[in-house]
Amino acid sequence: MSADVTAVVVRLKLSLLRNGLRQSGGRRAAYIVSAVVTLLFAALQLLGLIALRGNAHAVSVAVLLVAVLAVGWAVMPLFFPGGDETLDPTRLVMLPLRPRPLVRALLVASLVGIGPVFTLCLLVGSAVSVAHGSVAYVVAVVGVVLALLVCVALARAVAVANIRLLTSRKGRDLAVLSGLVIAIGAQLANFGVQRLGSSGLAQLDPAGDVLRWVPPASAIGAVDSASSGSYGVAVTQLALSAGALVALVALWSRHLTRLMISPDGSTLQAAATDSAARERTSTGLGRLLPGGRTGTVVERSLRYIWRDPKTKAAWVTSLAIGLIVPVFNALQGTGSIYFACFAAGMLGIQMYNQFGQDTSAFWMVATTISSSRDAYVELRGRALALLVITLPYATLVTVVTTAMLGDWARLPEALGLSFALLGAMLATGAWTSARFPYSIPQEGYKNVAPGQAGLAWISIFGGMIAAALLCAPVITLTIWLNVVRDGDRWSWVLLPVGALYGAAITLAGLRLAAPRTAARLPEILTAVSKG
Repeated sequence: MSADVTAVVVRLKLSLLRNGLRQSGGRRAAYIVSAVVTLLFAALQLLGLIALRGNAHAVSVAVLLVAVLAVGWAVMPLFFPGGDETLDPTRLVMLPLRPRPLVRALLVASLVGIGPVFTLCLLVGSAVSVAHGSVAYVVAVVGVVLALLVCVALARAVAVANIRLLTSRKGRDLAVLSGLVIAIGAQLANFGVQRLGSSGLAQLDPAGDVLRWVPPASAIGAVDSASSGSYGVAVTQLALSAGALVALVALWSRHLTRLMISPDGSTLQAAATDSAARERTSTGLGRLLPGGRTGTVVERSLRYIWRDPKTKAAWVTSLAIGLIVPVFNALQGTGSIYFACFAAGMLGIQMYNQFGQDTSAFWMVATTISSSRDAYVELRGRALALLVITLPYATLVTVVTTAMLGDWARLPEALGLSFALLGAMLATGAWTSARFPYSIPQEGYKNVAPGQAGLAWISIFGGMIAAALLCAPVITLTIWLNVVRDGDRWSWVLLPVGALYGAAITLAGLRLAAPRTAARLPEILTAVSKG
């Protein structure tokens, strides 16, 4: 009976994959290209690990790689819940299936796909890189199987434990933030590679000594122990991975049983939570904002930032990358105080395409704008909402970067440049929002509606170039003070100059954009409603 269930679930997984590829030629081409690239990368990693064979630090690299793989398997269901339809067992709740056969069937089905093949290649390469002797190769076979099963079971246990979250609005918010995880992971990987390039693989040994006892990395650590003749240690390390597999399967089975027999009250809980949040916001935030249309626009914009998944993802990504770039460069010893302006630039981009986040609901905003004055107040409120977050955050990033570099004498000019750049970004963002609006699809991962990619490129990159040109007076003054005059003595002048220039250019940009916004309301509504 269990074998029949396993075969049916595996065929179901293959049918879902096949039918998904039949939906469109573009999706089929994207899958084939991603599969080819992934397998080529896995093959290169496999060859690289095999080439590492015989290196004194090979075991540290291998166990660290397996630990990173396990972390990836644990977090991927949270950020890509739609990547595997069988991750949601509630689809099978009406079928007469017992937990144990269902767990076994889903575990086998999880081994079908590009991800498991990629993981298997890296595990085989890790095992080969540390295996020496016939006994070690036997242990390697057992260790690779155990490590792969632990990774898959870990992903399943995490997915089932959080399936209510993943199928809710908060889960969709979490999925949209996957780009942030990739961006931070890329920066961390770049930082780690540079550190290894300067100090060598010996830096990995302390972490490797610990991780070789942590499942599933302990399964690869067992291969190294068997290679050195420590068979008792190897058995213990295999036992740790086997124990972790049993514990994960038991946890998965318990959550699965509870999920299949308990009612779903998440919607009611979410509604109660949202209601409480609305009451707290209306009684707290509303009292701090100015009255009239300005306060209303600021509160609405802040609500968009907090509640809209796409807007939230864009803000969180900008906040994180705006801090990561200057801080990581400072840690690597290649930083500059001027890298702190990166935060102002990343946050200023949020002013671009202001009406796109409204989508078709922009008609309600459009009906309240009857003159250039109304449009000016609307744009000013949106700019103020951005400044509530961007101004203190840009200041914080600049101060942190300065502290890490120890270049306190240049803090005023760095702040002045950041404020001037932020003002220029707000000014050009208001103008491009009126001149080049585009729609942001609410579903999926695309941030531009089909056919509007050109508008997005013109809006963002054209606006960034224009903002850099608008900052030319402050940049020229900075260069002049540092080259002609004593920079350390007169750099403080750039702080008030940059702040006043940023405020002036922002107001000028808002006033120039207001008449165009009022005159193009039908065109803006048409453009932002295509998603």
